[in-house]
Amino acid sequence: MPVALALYTFCPMPTIDQHKLGTFCWIELSTTDQEGAKGFYESLFGWTTKDNPAGPNSIYTMFRLGGRDIGGGITLRAELLAAGVPPHWAIYVQVDNADAAAARAAAAGGKILAPAFDILDAGRMSVIQDPTGAVFCIWQPNKSKGIQVAGEPGSLCWADLNTHDPERAQEFYADVFGWTFEADKLSAPPSGYVQVKNGGQFIGGIPRLPRSAQIPPHWMVYFLVSDLDASAALAKQLGATFCMEPTVIQKVGRFAILVDPQGAVFAIFEPLPTTR
Repeated sequence: MPVALALYTFCPMPTIDQHKLGTFCWIELSTTDQEGAKGFYESLFGWTTKDNPAGPNSIYTMFRLGGRDIGGGITLRAELLAAGVPPHWAIYVQVDNADAAAARAAAAGGKILAPAFDILDAGRMSVIQDPTGAVFCIWQPNKSKGIQVAGEPGSLCWADLNTHDPERAQEFYADVFGWTFEADKLSAPPSGYVQVKNGGQFIGGIPRLPRSAQIPPHWMVYFLVSDLDASAALAKQLGATFCMEPTVIQKVGRFAILVDPQGAVFAIFEPLPTTR
């Protein structure tokens, strides 16, 4: 868990008009109960929602915070459920050319699950599995620029790549996005946690999954909250369960890992109140 998260404050940030290349620009919930999930996250984070047609018998939900886009949600397709894909939060990385980025990912050892394709006039995307098994998306924006707010409770503040092979993951993401990496130096004994930097900015981390852990590699999103205990209690009241109860990160803050009522895993984070 990251030292860099201690930098977050609750000062409202201006609308994000454009994301830097290589940063996390969108998050998307795939779920088995779209209406139920909408109610859960609306109640937990104060989001509002707007539904848009997304093809035959499909609706895409825009999650919004303070009138600005924060992410999306959709019902898992039958073929994905049949293939064993669970409810989950997906993360998108900004690129300037989805086709070229997908080609770099393939050359670096990734598997292209969905070749680059257009989402109407919103943008162009591809779905990729990294060499360690974690799935993510890339986004080439057109009319849809992605997340429009950061630094406010309820917004995305971090993402962790949970993998059994952090070394291979670092090689891959460095080749594809130019990310650099910095080991956590504050933990004693050393935790092995590695922080991800994009153009000098900390954006996420890579904890090592134990080989014995029966957990597939995955990206996990973190949402900023102003009162972790209150948010955790509310989430539990709304039907969430805990993978990790509220936990202290020395000199950084506190976090918890939850499973929403439909089965998607996410984390919440409260920074130390004195950090600025």
